[in-house]
Amino acid sequence: MVVINFLNERNEADRRVYELLEQKFNLFTGVFGASDDVLGSIESGVDFERRVLDIYQQCRTAAEIQTAFETLQSDLDEQIQTRMRNTRKLLLENFDEDVHERLKVNIAGTREKLDWIGRLFWMLTRHVLKDISDFDDETFCFTLNVNPVPDVMTGQYHLVSKKSENIPGEYLYRLGHPLGEHVVLTAKNYPCPLAEVTFDITGHPTRIAVVQQIKEQSGWMRLQHLRIESFDCQEYLLFSAFNDTGKSLDQETCEKLFLCNGTAAPAKSVPASAETRLDKECTRHIQATIAKNLEENSHHFHQTRDQLDKWAEDMEMAVQKDLDDIKTRIREAQRRSRQAPTLEEQHEIQEQIAGLERKKRLLRQRIFDIEDEIADKRDRLVSELEKRMMQKTTCTPVFTIRWKVR
Repeated sequence: MVVINFLNERNEADRRVYELLEQKFNLFTGVFGASDDVLGSIESGVDFERRVLDIYQQCRTAAEIQTAFETLQSDLDEQIQTRMRNTRKLLLENFDEDVHERLKVNIAGTREKLDWIGRLFWMLTRHVLKDISDFDDETFCFTLNVNPVPDVMTGQYHLVSKKSENIPGEYLYRLGHPLGEHVVLTAKNYPCPLAEVTFDITGHPTRIAVVQQIKEQSGWMRLQHLRIESFDCQEYLLFSAFNDTGKSLDQETCEKLFLCNGTAAPAKSVPASAETRLDKECTRHIQATIAKNLEENSHHFHQTRDQLDKWAEDMEMAVQKDLDDIKTRIREAQRRSRQAPTLEEQHEIQEQIAGLERKKRLLRQRIFDIEDEIADKRDRLVSELEKRMMQKTTCTPVFTIRWKVR
């Protein structure tokens, strides 16, 4: 449903109502992006519609309208802002942070939001450059004090974001920047010895429901990097984990654990029973991922082959259409030849027919050539597709940890 409201710009009262709703109270870009329902929740018995109606009925001049609306705004503004603050607080405390993202709620009120990859990249940068940079989490910028790689200048860098206005200049920071590439490569080369990691969900600024569900639990976790080369090169980070009661943790829960702050300490060793369970879980996860990838590749193979068959059919139909057109022209020329009033005209038409007959024979031969060409191309492409269907997989262990959630 689409609702269109017309505004009479020459009507002072109409303009003031619009200003109150759209500009002063920001009700159409509030907590939920369209929160004019707040008007229906104003307390203290204030009837907004009645107050506006009184202004329309009683005020006659622009000055009277201005004064009346200023009074109305003063009466309502504090209540509406209080209501919106309470709503924001309720939302942050009771909804998962994924909901915050969908509702476009800003956690700190004026803080910029990042996309998922941007957030991970920012946290990684903070970790790798923590000893040589000063970070500002409010504006997502940092000052690089020491040059870690050649051709990278010291100074202030601003993280490129899809969801906020980017500051132009030489120091835009992104994954493809030499400094960003250095951060990623450095992090990939970090050693990951056996450790005990305690994740802090209690101090996390937003609610993460799946992590809240495993609070005060502990267990074992292993991360593996799987690379599959087939139609395309695809990479997967596969978590396998379970708690001390033997209940498995899904991929999403493991991923979101790492959104929380944590502390790491050395771990002694993995018990034999836990090692066996992790090996089995990892093997199943890898096999399931490979099977899913193979199914996707099979679908891509059949789709591509169908497109190839349609192309072959189109090519054959195009040549056949040209042949049918020649035959139609020949029949028309033969009809005109029989009706020609003079021998000279009949002779001219017969020459045209002879030329069309030669084209017909060439097109017939062209059909055979195209069929052979299509068959060769189909066989070649299908063979290439079948080769690409063959998977080459590489699996690399990343880390094994003893996890706890507090």
